Amino acid sequence: MSDLFAAFGIDWRLITIQAVNFGLLLFVLRYFLYDRILALLDERRARVAEGVKKAEEADARLASAHAEGSEIVGKAAREAEVLVADARARAEEKGAELVKGAQTRADSLLADAAARAAEAERQAILKSEKEIARAAMLAAEKILRKS
Repeated sequence: MSDLFAAFGIDWRLITIQAVNFGLLLFVLRYFLYDRILALLDERRARVAEGVKKAEEADARLASAHAEGSEIVGKAAREAEVLVADARARAEEKGAELVKGAQTRADSLLADAAARAAEAERQAILKSEKEIARAAMLAAEKILRKS
């Protein structure tokens, strides 16, 4: 076998030394780094799992907040509709009241104007009667003077 190694240019002492060096390196790396790297990986895995859990909780809270916000907006919209309907009803009542008051005032003004017109007509008739009586007196006086 040593001829076979010599034919390929392999020195078994170098391979043995390299195997020992590799074993020593493997032992040193496992002793100093492997457990620490595994601990870091476990810690990182735990942090990632915790982050996923917190993200799921945040999504649940967000969905709950959206539902609550929608409920509050719906409630506010219903309250606004009630307030608008109430305001419209009060405005219609106030408008009807104002129209009724204006109609009453207009009727009162119309009656007052009719009364004034009747008084003015009566005054005009009295004045006309006086003028006619005066004209008749003047005519009678002229007739009496001629006779």
